[in-house]
Amino acid sequence: MWSVSIRRYDGLGAVDVNGFPEIWFKDFSGRDPASSTELKQVEEVLQRKLPLDFREFLSQTNGGEGFIGDNYLIVWGTAELAEMNHSYEAAEMIPGMLIFGSSGGGEAYCFDYRSQAVQVVRVPFIGMCLEDAKLMAANFRDFLGNLSK
Repeated sequence: MWSVSIRRYDGLGAVDVNGFPEIWFKDFSGRDPASSTELKQVEEVLQRKLPLDFREFLSQTNGGEGFIGDNYLIVWGTAELAEMNHSYEAAEMIPGMLIFGSSGGGEAYCFDYRSQAVQVVRVPFIGMCLEDAKLMAANFRDFLGNLSK
């Protein structure tokens, strides 16, 4: 289980060192943190930088799964990101996007790199295409916040 180090209070409740409210993760099982070496290696393999807030998340829990609010979330760790994107043919089906996890059902959660600001979108696994991408949040932290509501 992912343990959160409480550092401050900001009106949302207890907040860990990287600003993710602890309450969001009460039903989420995380893994051991990713090392800086693992983060660098996955970025080299993927040939792109991961969003900073996602890197911070992985540095606390290298993937995991469980409920964030009423929504189930699976987040792939550094060892799975390249393999799973290759398996789903993401580069061909949804160019400019990187799948980082799923709803545990039929939806993939992705980072959309097609513009300057990398956003979080969802796309269906079946019939995966850019036209079906739906904006979820401006960044990973906001994505988690939206799921927690």
